[in-house]
Amino acid sequence: MTDLAVAIGLVLVIEGLLWAVAPGVALSMLSRAAQTPEKSLRLAGWVAVAIGFAIVWLIRG
Repeated sequence: MTDLAVAIGLVLVIEGLLWAVAPGVALSMLSRAAQTPEKSLRLAGWVAVAIGFAIVWLIRG
């Protein structure tokens, strides 16, 4: 459970840094994402899940 809390904290740090350091870039990315087809967004999400799972699996073994 501790690992989950740490993981959520790291996600918040990374997301927060984007908005704190470059809000214009974040807004531009949101605008582009809104224009991207749902199927492409879904595929990108599953790819991110697979890569994240692989990283955790390799590190935590």
